[in-house]
Parts: sequence; structure tokens; C-alpha cells
Amino acid sequence: MSILPLMAGVFLASAILTGLIRRLALRTRVLDLPGSRSAHNNPLPVGGGLSIVISVLAVTSYFFQQGSIPLPEYMAIAAAIFIAVNGLVDDIVELDIKWRLPMQFAAAIWSVAWLGDVPPIQIGGFELSAPWLLNTLAVFGLIWLLNLYNFMDGIDGIAASELVFVNAGAFLIVMNSSDQVITLLSATLVAAGAGFLLWNWSPARVFMGDVGSSFIGFSLGIMAIFSMLHGSMNLWTWLLLLGVFVVDATITLLRRLITGDRWYQGHSCHAYQHAARRYKSHSKVTITVLLVNCLWLGPLAWLATRQPEYGVYITLLGLLPLVYLAFKLEAGKEEIQV
Repeated sequence: MSILPLMAGVFLASAILTGLIRRLALRTRVLDLPGSRSAHNNPLPVGGGLSIVISVLAVTSYFFQQGSIPLPEYMAIAAAIFIAVNGLVDDIVELDIKWRLPMQFAAAIWSVAWLGDVPPIQIGGFELSAPWLLNTLAVFGLIWLLNLYNFMDGIDGIAASELVFVNAGAFLIVMNSSDQVITLLSATLVAAGAGFLLWNWSPARVFMGDVGSSFIGFSLGIMAIFSMLHGSMNLWTWLLLLGVFVVDATITLLRRLITGDRWYQGHSCHAYQHAARRYKSHSKVTITVLLVNCLWLGPLAWLATRQPEYGVYITLLGLLPLVYLAFKLEAGKEEIQV
């Protein structure tokens, strides 16, 4: 199957499924009710990200049956089903963290075990190569990424736009390589994310929910490991593509930990949330993030792929201005002075 018909089909399927899931959520009263920390004023259906889950898993299963995706990699990404189920239940009944985290760790350990040892990481002139350490870091990295993506899904369109950008970037980077798995997965996620975004752009008519955001974060982490095993991309490429989310979520988390706040409790003090309130617009913030991604982080991610020996330095160059902006917008603080 060629890529363009695949993407067109996934886009239509995702858009239609999102509309159907929205209607079902309204009928069954699966709603996100506005509160003091909310970025919206009216109850809105949640769980629309299930359309992305269904689309991606259907395509992945098809290409596994066709022999395009090997068994270990299919089994690794299949663990995202449990992450999605965990997220869907949380959308409906608000699972306590003591139930969510064990499932997340089980899925991450399962995936890393199927993939074998994570390849060495080049950090300047030093190579991190101890398998036990790399595998442990991979498990915790998957947990962090799925929660990070969940944290960053707080205003209309931002999480879906990031999904489209990251996978478009990955697709362009690997399109001339032999990495068929990343080519198929990234094209599928671009189309699925765009189909959902039709319903989620500001003003949103449906929210992604934990079912979508946690699934996406976990899947991107698995794809990063795939690409490292295939030699088509490296850790630095992915850190740059996800730079806005990584910096904002990490600084916000660290500041909340330092001040004694519970990191897993709902809040609205990420840099992007402060920016949305300051400029009174979700779309302005989302478009700004897209511009930063396309004009700054995307080219640097391409360069880090081509020059992996300088990857850590290119990543520092790319992320340090974002660190400054995150502090400027007082990421992690409950109040912001306008």
C-alpha cells in the first residue's frame, strides 16, 4: 500500500470515528466538567482520542499480518492497548494513581523486554552502553513520556497539533531510509491526529482524554526505541521534536516537587496554560508552538539525525531558549502576574 492512500483513509476514519465517539460521550454523559483549573467554561465530551487509538492499532495489526512489522515490534506497540484502556477508565471514573502506575510500568517493562537491549547512546565523546542501565532508563522514559503527554493536553488543539508535527518530522527524516516501520507508524499518526484535530481545534468540540494522550505518549516512546534500534533516528532527534512538551512538563514538574505539590494532581500552571490565559487564546498559543516546532526544533532535529556525534550539543542549543521561555512564563507556579 502506498503512503498517500493510507494517510487519506486513516484521516477519514479518524475524523468519522471522533464524531461518533463524541456523540456517544454526549449520550452517556462522559463529560469534562469545568472547574477552577479548567481552560473551558462548558461541559465537553471527553475520550475523543479513542479514534486515534483505534486507527493506529488497526493499521498496525494490518501491517503486522502483511509481514511489514516484525513480531517483537508489534508486541511492543501492542502494550499501548493496556495504556489506552487504563486511560479510558480514568476518563470515566478517575482512577487513583496507585492503580494507574502499576499498569503503566507493566506495559513499559513488557515492551522493553520484547525489544531486547536498547542500543548505546552517544553523549558527546562518551557512550552510554550498559544494557541494564539503558533498559531501565527506557522503562522510566516510557512512563515519563506518557504522563508528560497527558500533562500537556490542557488547551484546545495543542496535543493533537504536537502529534501531527512530531510524526511529520519523523516521517520526513526517515522517508529516504529503509526504516519501513517508522515510515508506516509516523504516516498513520499524522493522519489520525489530523482527523481528530478537526474536532479539537479551538473552540474544541471534544477532548482527547487520557485514553488518547497516554496512548500517544507511550507510542511515541516506543517509536523512539524502534528508530534507535533501526539506526534511522536517535534520542536527540526525538528530544528536539518533542522539545516544547519535554521542557514545559519537566520544569513544571520539578518546580512543583520542590514546592511540595503533588505532581500527579490536576493543575493549570504549565507555561502553555499561563500563556493561554495571558493572551486569552488557545489557538494563538498552539500556533506559536507549531511555529517554534517547524522553524526551530524541526531543522535542529534533522541536523541531530545527520550529525549524531554532536546530538547532545544540538539538543542543548535547541532546548535552552525553551527553558528560558518556560521560566519567563512561570511554569510550575499557580499564579502568574500579567
